[in-house]
Amino acid sequence: MLSYDELTAPEREVWDAFPEGRPVDLRTGVPEDDQVARGGGWGPGRTVRAAVVVALLQDANAARPGAVASLRLTGARLTGPLDLAGAEIAHALWLDGCWFEEGIDLSGAATRSIAIRDSRVPSVEAGLIRTEGRFDLRRTRVECGAASPFHRRVTALSLINAHVSGAVSLNGAEVVAPGEWAVSAGGLVAEGGLYAQDGFVAHGELRLMGAQLPGGLHMRGARLERPSPRGVALALDNAVASTLDFSSGFTAHGTVRLRGAQVSDRATFAEAVLAGPPDGGGPCLAAPLLRAVDLDLTLAGRPSGAVDLRGAQVSQLYDTGPSWPDVVELDGFVYGSLMGDDEAGRRDAVAGRVAWIRRGPGYSPQPYEQLASWYRRDGHDDDARRVLLAKQRHRRGTLPPVTRAWGYLLDATVGYGYRPWLAGVWLLALTVLGTAAFGAGSPAPAKPGEGAPFHPLVYTLDLVIPIGGLGQRTAWYWPDDGLQALAHALIALGWVLTTAVVAGVTRALQKN
Repeated sequence: MLSYDELTAPEREVWDAFPEGRPVDLRTGVPEDDQVARGGGWGPGRTVRAAVVVALLQDANAARPGAVASLRLTGARLTGPLDLAGAEIAHALWLDGCWFEEGIDLSGAATRSIAIRDSRVPSVEAGLIRTEGRFDLRRTRVECGAASPFHRRVTALSLINAHVSGAVSLNGAEVVAPGEWAVSAGGLVAEGGLYAQDGFVAHGELRLMGAQLPGGLHMRGARLERPSPRGVALALDNAVASTLDFSSGFTAHGTVRLRGAQVSDRATFAEAVLAGPPDGGGPCLAAPLLRAVDLDLTLAGRPSGAVDLRGAQVSQLYDTGPSWPDVVELDGFVYGSLMGDDEAGRRDAVAGRVAWIRRGPGYSPQPYEQLASWYRRDGHDDDARRVLLAKQRHRRGTLPPVTRAWGYLLDATVGYGYRPWLAGVWLLALTVLGTAAFGAGSPAPAKPGEGAPFHPLVYTLDLVIPIGGLGQRTAWYWPDDGLQALAHALIALGWVLTTAVVAGVTRALQKN
């Protein structure tokens, strides 16, 4: 138990100010001397033991009547661990421009607002904390070079299963745990949202699995450097948030993982840079089973790794050509509308969309059917047919050689049923060929003196149309072997063309 007589002059100043909530400023006023990076060299006149802060927050010096006790300290060097694990803290804590010799342990504590701003701290352990107010580390550098005394793993900032009724603010902060967990906040509930923008930098992985962020996650312009050994820069698996804002220069050197995340409004990567893991061994964006109203992927440039949207569902997708890398996984991806197509160049846009789907590994019919369905809803049936034709051509490459050859025939003759006018082109070409050839020859009657007069056009149509009969094919034959062979060929081609039309139309009406 601390006694007043044991306290140093700066500690007595803090002690006396606490009951009335008066601020204590230990800065010299000389900018060079007040730089927090030099806090390790601050002398006794600016040194306060962390144990004094702990004692005050545990009511070692009671509040004065009519005053609200709080601890407000600026420009101090705090020595020893600030250990408030499990404490019931009824007073607000504001520490500005302070240098901490050892880490801070708030695990399991129940507190009012906590603000540690413009400071330098080795580590902050705040798992299971319950904060009635905000948790503020703005512009603070949290640097953990080795395992924290409060955490077995190298973690600079831990907010595991914490509950903050206000916002968690990391704006302008720098959290450093190279190759490990910069922020570990699985199960975090931040009712006012989590803000990590305005120059926020993380060296290490940000882990927010299962986090609940009714106020959203805001990371505009943030930089995520040196991910974990798994290559993950940000993990938001199964998180629930009102919005995810990774825009305005947000940069991730590692995988951004949103597996199973649920976003009630917008997830945006507008003007973001997704650089992916340094070794190129993982995706830039892994968002399978994501649920969001809007997904904005109008990136600043082409991602260096894959984008995985398998099983994701969004109402609107905003994108541009440079948004997509060489590999895009879209199997099961469902969207209500696409907002990146240019109406003036719709044909090129359809080709671009087909190329977008073809970037996926292997063949899956669902992405084609989803795109065709959207074009139909948008009133562009011709574009839908182009997409479904592209689906059949892609599928053809997965078939055995014989089936593949039949596919080429269907494609050439009727476009798999999506271009039935091709059958008319073939019929016209064969009719012109037969009429010209047979008109120059001299057929012999099958039964002299019987049958209708010979007409090259009618005779040709009788050959190429296998259904019914026009009375010409059976009434005449060709002494010339070449023309007789042409007649047999036209009969065969007529059957092939008819079969292809029936098969193509039937295939086009099937699901796959």
